[in-house]
Amino acid sequence: MKAVVFDLDGTLVSFNLDYKTVRAEVKGYLVKIGVPAAMLSLNESIFEMLRKTEAFLKDSGKPSEFTTDVSNEALAMAEKHELEAAGHTSLFPGAVATLKALRRMDLKIGLCTINNERSMNHILKRFKIANFFDASVPRNMVNHFKPHPEHLETAIRALGVSAEETLVAGDSSTDMQSAKALKIIAVGLPTGVSTVEQLMRGGADYVITAITDLPLLVKRINGIEKKNSAEIDHRSTRLRLPV
Repeated sequence: MKAVVFDLDGTLVSFNLDYKTVRAEVKGYLVKIGVPAAMLSLNESIFEMLRKTEAFLKDSGKPSEFTTDVSNEALAMAEKHELEAAGHTSLFPGAVATLKALRRMDLKIGLCTINNERSMNHILKRFKIANFFDASVPRNMVNHFKPHPEHLETAIRALGVSAEETLVAGDSSTDMQSAKALKIIAVGLPTGVSTVEQLMRGGADYVITAITDLPLLVKRINGIEKKNSAEIDHRSTRLRLPV
């Protein structure tokens, strides 16, 4: 491994976005502009809602400019809530120590987040961790974001590494899916939106219980640690540390 790409919310910082309110607000707007309410569900992300909306508007003969305006308006609603959440989030214990450990290992560090750029930068500056990242790619820097491979591919290209040299760490099955689409090693953390089972179904190669386990896992993958320093159980794809 030459690089580690992190998700942000739920991986390095706590996930505290009121996504139910965001979904309800976006759904209400989309229904108002003509999307059938039955087509949209509060159990799906706003991005899935927008994908359905785009297809509906295209089939309805609406011009692409109208579809773009609708998408921008919905994302602006989400951004308002994301900025509010960014001001109240907290850094996970051990996050800075993990970033420092990876830097001492001469690894490149990237960030691939579904957050918008403003809320991402607010979090990075607030916790003074921006300098750890060699590349940061929020959703508005790409045409298609996670789980679409373009998002993660943009991050590893900015880092100047190949997929085979990269490890992805995230808290959602979406992170795991985008990593597996590019055949990148996927490490899940059940600290955010997905359970261990959901992470594994999403394609996680390993599941670790704390962010501080990540440097040791990278060392094991790179063959640096001694065999008895940790046991990796490939049946459960979890890193087990000595107790």
